[in-house]
Amino acid sequence: MSSQTTDSVTVYRVTGMTCGHCESAVTEEISALPGVVSVKAVAAAGQVTVTSAAPLDDEAVRAAVDEAGYELAGRD
Repeated sequence: MSSQTTDSVTVYRVTGMTCGHCESAVTEEISALPGVVSVKAVAAAGQVTVTSAAPLDDEAVRAAVDEAGYELAGRD
């Protein structure tokens, strides 16, 4: 039995991240969203790459980033 799933990868722009602690805070909040497989935050680039089982609701991602104390500026 072969099941083929294609994960959704989205790169978001997040403003306000300046260090590893920032990356951890954003990663922790977004990782808690249902369906998220992995999160890679890069403060220097202001980017967060999210891999999920299905496309995420932008408002859910925005709320998670807000909860971490940063601002979602959009997608790349």
